[in-house]
Amino acid sequence: MVSAINYFPMITVSSPDTHVLAAGIVESGPLVSFAWIMSGAVLAPFLSWITGRKIPAVVLLIGYGIVIGPYWLGLASTEGGVGLLKQLGLGMLFLLAGYEINPQTLRSKEGRSAASTWIVCMILSFAGAFLLLNPDNASTAVVLAIAVTSTAVGTLMPIMKQQDTLHKPVGTSLLVHGAIGEVLPILAMALLLSARATWVTAVVLLGFFIIAGVVALIPRTVQFFLPWMHKAMVDEAGSTNQTVMRLVLWMLGILMAVAAVFELDVVLGAFAAGVILHQMVPEKYQTAMEQRLDIVGYSLLIPVFFICSGMSIDPKAVLDNPWMLVILVPLIYVTRGLPVLLRELFGNTGSSLGSVREKIQLSLYTATALPIIVAVTEVAVASDLLSDDNASLLVAAGSATVLLFPLLAHVIKPKEDETAVSQEHNQETASPQHSK
Repeated sequence: MVSAINYFPMITVSSPDTHVLAAGIVESGPLVSFAWIMSGAVLAPFLSWITGRKIPAVVLLIGYGIVIGPYWLGLASTEGGVGLLKQLGLGMLFLLAGYEINPQTLRSKEGRSAASTWIVCMILSFAGAFLLLNPDNASTAVVLAIAVTSTAVGTLMPIMKQQDTLHKPVGTSLLVHGAIGEVLPILAMALLLSARATWVTAVVLLGFFIIAGVVALIPRTVQFFLPWMHKAMVDEAGSTNQTVMRLVLWMLGILMAVAAVFELDVVLGAFAAGVILHQMVPEKYQTAMEQRLDIVGYSLLIPVFFICSGMSIDPKAVLDNPWMLVILVPLIYVTRGLPVLLRELFGNTGSSLGSVREKIQLSLYTATALPIIVAVTEVAVASDLLSDDNASLLVAAGSATVLLFPLLAHVIKPKEDETAVSQEHNQETASPQHSK
């Protein structure tokens, strides 16, 4: 019997998306890459469930990205539209983080304490990196300091929702530290890593915030001058037109685009969009809005971002320097989590944490980092401040913190009776009788 392969020695499908040979797919386009990426997006939650959710789906998404990425199997790439989806996923991640933030908490005593703690972390980290590196590499020291002092609150939100921790005292404190650990590193990137003069960057930032304020006022202005348009938007909110969600995505697109035009990191625009949206939506509609945002973000955009982040990790660079990964992960905790723990143990931060376990939990969650590391390493590689191998090591270390630190925090969580006692103690401390 003559094999069919003799008649079809090579099958070529002429398409901008893929060229298929008898040996398999040798060149993939955006649609093929997207298919592989979404395969991982579907598979990760099931694998996480099999492990009892001890391994977060986020970690599995990153690991899957490493496997299918250009450094390993080469089944997918971020070329074409996939790169845009990755950017939108990063934006949606920060929009959801900004949406969870109440600006009043940032102005509270706990917010001021979180800001001062981050500044101390940044200064000490920069000093340490500056001493280890050549004094001529001050910009590289800034990159490392920003990378190891950020907090991935957007990444942590789905993990903490699975662990039923987000709306407990630890989760409330994390949102405060997380907002500080994302906004201040973003501003530091804009001010300290920009090719422009610092005062010019400050003026650019001021211009960005003015535009953000104008965007925030547009819906209210339209409602005031054109009340019929507001009524039409509300009537069409639940139909196939989805006017409210289109408005949200339009706002996200505008502020990310403005940030890009001003040569700022797009995550600044996305975070600002989330904060603005939280202020615009009436309280009785906020839960419904959050559910819709979760559907848009966690079904498509955010999984694409995490898988593409994994695709940027070179496993060879990590395997060639495994000791660096062993050093970096504890270093991130020492430079970010430990100062938070010491401040909680020996200072009055204004938080509602009572037990030592809760404070250790907070320090572990606060030291969890990834999106800012991805953003700052991309800027550093483009500016020749960091090599591709070192960037892979930093992103891998950030991914390891996403796996290890929330897992450790979940293991040491206080028992229900300890939590009740600590909350009762906090209420007694805050009562007028106790203050007398």
